[in-house]
Amino acid sequence: MQNIIVADNQDITRAGMIYVLSKMKGISCDIAGSKAELIRQLSGCPEAIVILDYTLFDISSESDLLIIGQRFPLSHLILWSEELSADFIRSLVNASSRISVLMKDAKMIEIEQCLDYVLRGQRFLCQHATNILLEPKLTQEKESVNLTKTEVEILKEIAVGLTTREIAEKRFSSFHTVNTHRKNIFRKLGVNNVHEAIRYAMRSGLVDAAEYYI
Repeated sequence: MQNIIVADNQDITRAGMIYVLSKMKGISCDIAGSKAELIRQLSGCPEAIVILDYTLFDISSESDLLIIGQRFPLSHLILWSEELSADFIRSLVNASSRISVLMKDAKMIEIEQCLDYVLRGQRFLCQHATNILLEPKLTQEKESVNLTKTEVEILKEIAVGLTTREIAEKRFSSFHTVNTHRKNIFRKLGVNNVHEAIRYAMRSGLVDAAEYYI
């Protein structure tokens, strides 16, 4: 029996993936709603396959993903997201052969193909991810991005080192609300992790190096 952990906080796509998995034989399916819960489940089943929406989960950087992979080397991670940058995908797939990429716009046949590959111990990159990797790399800086006032404030708070939970407490907002803002910021900037967002904040003058290193 192969255990698969679905770590996706988007209700619709999580339900859809669980439905797909329910039709497969020899599969048991669990749900993780946070990084702590994911670690707990992997500790009990270190050979599990993890289907993870990175942009909606409380994992702050690609290094977090690699640390999880190093801690549970028999697991296999399927990145299951709407938007990922070429640099992010390239960095992760070059770092580990047990990371696959399946974008959320994939058709059913590609989802089934991905699961089949991973269940056989092989890595899978969907066509969308492959196209992202093959696109010419942009050499110019990103143009000015239209962030809302709230998004600018949250980007500054991210840049000076506050976690999503700390930002939520400071703003008297829910974790989910701040995490949604965080996802929108990353989408607009075309980045996938905190380090890339911080670089943008510093380039755009939202924070300076002295403030960042406090």
